[in-house]
Amino acid sequence: MTLRSLIAGTAVLGGALAMALGLGAAEPPLGLPAIPVPADNPMTPAKVALGDKLFHDTRFSATGEVSCATCHARDKAFTDGPLRVSEGVNKLTGTRNAPTVLNAAFNRTQFWDGREPDLEGQSGQPFLNPVEMALPSHQPILDVVKADPEYQEMVKAAFGIEPDSVTALHVKQAIASFERTLVSGDSPFDRWYFGGQEDAIDEAAKRGFQVFLQDGRCVSCHTLNEKHALFTDHRFHNINVGFVRIEGDVYEMASAYAKAARNKDEVDIDVLTNKNTSELGRFAVDNQWTGLGAFKTPTLRNIAVTAPYMHDGSLKDLEEVVKHYNNGGALKEGDPINPYLSGGIRPLGLSDEQVADLVAFMKALTSPEYADLAGGQ
Repeated sequence: MTLRSLIAGTAVLGGALAMALGLGAAEPPLGLPAIPVPADNPMTPAKVALGDKLFHDTRFSATGEVSCATCHARDKAFTDGPLRVSEGVNKLTGTRNAPTVLNAAFNRTQFWDGREPDLEGQSGQPFLNPVEMALPSHQPILDVVKADPEYQEMVKAAFGIEPDSVTALHVKQAIASFERTLVSGDSPFDRWYFGGQEDAIDEAAKRGFQVFLQDGRCVSCHTLNEKHALFTDHRFHNINVGFVRIEGDVYEMASAYAKAARNKDEVDIDVLTNKNTSELGRFAVDNQWTGLGAFKTPTLRNIAVTAPYMHDGSLKDLEEVVKHYNNGGALKEGDPINPYLSGGIRPLGLSDEQVADLVAFMKALTSPEYADLAGGQ
């Protein structure tokens, strides 16, 4: 296979890449801003094609059976639903639900706890995590890339270097470039709200948007503005999911963890292999008590096709999610509430009709290319 055919076969090339490359012909999908691209990792078609191939290569795991796409599958809107938590090598399970890679290019931090600031940093960790791809280091990836004729050609085209000079950084930059093309907007909501198409969504979804803005107070964290909507404040909140399951004295455990001064790689392993550490949330990253049990606000885009929900996959559908918030951070009335709950999480008093309308609004955030996963919209 030639480099030309590989690039042509990269499914994401087109408008998203043209937009990222600043070619001018392509506008962002309706409802989204321009893709942010770091100055030290400019995008090119060759680099994106290389990242696409790396993303789907199962040879980069200890068993030769797991790739990035195993947990972020295109036909599942780049998640691995309906699994609650992801499965890695030998069907080992971690503690986290796989977030969609769609629109991850706009995230200010990566992972549920924000332990990496960018896609380049994020892309390198799963290879080494013992319950994900379980490689001893990035060297096995480099060995494959240097020996594979197809990769040799692609590395030269992407970075202008000889294959023997490829490093883990090149691998991370290529994967990140591919992931930056995975943008998805132009939902029925976008066509109505930003495009002025009155019949793009039904009356239930329109009522649900008002619940979203007003009685539901969802917009406080799932933000939007007059030009685009990412539906996230990029911040971290304790909403009482999973935290009450932590065993023992939370303060004592968190204090001991903070004193251990772990680096990012160690945190990555800890949060996926230890259920107590996993529930520390943002605290495991920055040791700030305000982040205890707090997780990043996820985007609501394509939310209807990325079940189950929350960092631990504990809520099975959108109705359960709304019920959790309506009860002030509890799936069932009377469930225990942890003392570190974020401000603003309190019972909403939504009626059954408001709950149904709010769900209808969230379903209207599904982009057309994923509508079939929701049975059509």
